[in-house]
Amino acid sequence: MGANGNAMFLRLITLIGLIAYRECASNYSFSSDFLFGASTSAYQIEGAWNESGRGESIWDYQIHNDPRSIRDLNNADIACDSYHKYKEDVRLLKELGAGLYRFSVSWSRIYPDGFPHNPNQEGLAYYSNLIDALLAENIVPVLTIYHWDLPERLQEFGGWTNSSIVELYTEYARILLDNYSDRVKYWVTFNEPFLICTEGYGGPLFAPRVNQSGIADYQCAHNLIKSHAAVYHLFNNTYRSKNNAKMGIVFVAEGHTAGSSSAQDIEAAERSKQFKIGLFANPIFGKDGDYPKVMRDLVAKKSAEEGFSKSRLPEFTPDEIKYIKGTSDFFGANHYTTKLSKYSAPVKGVTSYTNDMEAELSFDPSWPKDPLNRFAIVPWGFREVLVWIKNTYNNPEVHITENGSPDSGGLEDNVRVTFIGLYLEALLQAINEDKVNIRSYSVWTLMDNFSWVRGYSNRLGLYQVNMSDPNRPRTAKLSAKFYKEVIANRVVGDYPPLPNNN
Repeated sequence: MGANGNAMFLRLITLIGLIAYRECASNYSFSSDFLFGASTSAYQIEGAWNESGRGESIWDYQIHNDPRSIRDLNNADIACDSYHKYKEDVRLLKELGAGLYRFSVSWSRIYPDGFPHNPNQEGLAYYSNLIDALLAENIVPVLTIYHWDLPERLQEFGGWTNSSIVELYTEYARILLDNYSDRVKYWVTFNEPFLICTEGYGGPLFAPRVNQSGIADYQCAHNLIKSHAAVYHLFNNTYRSKNNAKMGIVFVAEGHTAGSSSAQDIEAAERSKQFKIGLFANPIFGKDGDYPKVMRDLVAKKSAEEGFSKSRLPEFTPDEIKYIKGTSDFFGANHYTTKLSKYSAPVKGVTSYTNDMEAELSFDPSWPKDPLNRFAIVPWGFREVLVWIKNTYNNPEVHITENGSPDSGGLEDNVRVTFIGLYLEALLQAINEDKVNIRSYSVWTLMDNFSWVRGYSNRLGLYQVNMSDPNRPRTAKLSAKFYKEVIANRVVGDYPPLPNNN
């Protein structure tokens, strides 16, 4: 099939797929014990960046020293002001009928310079009060230990590329476990390690902007995985029994589908999943542990060709492989979109993660897009990657920890309503037809917040936040009302059709 024929085929499949989800998924409902919720992160909502003993994070440092690194020249110094308004945020969750809330802790608010001494009691009290407020409303706290905001002092000696970070992170996690393990049932060690490493250490945009793709990103991944395992063992041996709790990790679970029917593109789609998801998931969930074999082989081959004395991808020892394997009680999945994957011949002499992967990723132009043209709306791709996770990692317990669609911030967010409806229907099919072991779903995000390098130009909230008002008022969007009905009725209600934006 030629390029034009393949594009027409994909358009047809997309249209048929959207209709099929409506017809098939309408027969299904969510079980009474399925949990619905919303997710946020500390840096994006809390504000109070230098209050109550909080130290400087890598994002504070980047933005204050280079304001132009943020698209709309804004910062998160105040953000949603959730540090002062957390009780109002809990009321929003109660209004939705949410059963869980995934939030993160700011390392700099607990240990201002990152080093494990003299914990900041005001910071510890803030999260304790938040947890108590959630439990008072029967909302399950899901605590993320690390969501991108490393203390700046730790980055000064290499951050996640320095092996000392394993012990420092473990001690940071220990203080949280000491204080909250009697009340928190779900723990997440890391949110999206792929982006922490490939964007923060391999790229030039996300803090700390090390920009050493193919080298620093792999060093980051290696230390981060070992950090995760160390904290899991600490939790498992000492703290799990306090609340019959579970600990997991959250991955970027982007969909990848072959750009054509050619064998090269089919292989590229599988390789893309291994490089993006498997890089972190395989050492923890894989049958044999370790990095994916295809990744180890390709990086070793290219490293030799480039004159390196050994692979740029660090090696785990046999004891480390055994220590890491199985260190997660659930598979956290953040999913926003699906991409076409086509084989891309490596460029000789170029050292980079992308060159190692040998795949070019893109959106099919026929796929519907969100209002900001950031993501393609491909619900069948969501189902496809969930089935891949099931088949690749022996059907683990899965929690959808982020899923959402951006807009410019209006209250009538019809596309987000449709996005949530379509993706929940795909989720129902994955549960009922594919038997994927999915236990919860959380929208990203509860309210409009600081969206990293996009600032406030990229709104993903169920609730609008007026950032020009010092009081930061929250107002429910249509999507909040739609989601509230889904939670109450355990079924996906009617939603508007997607606009034709092709």
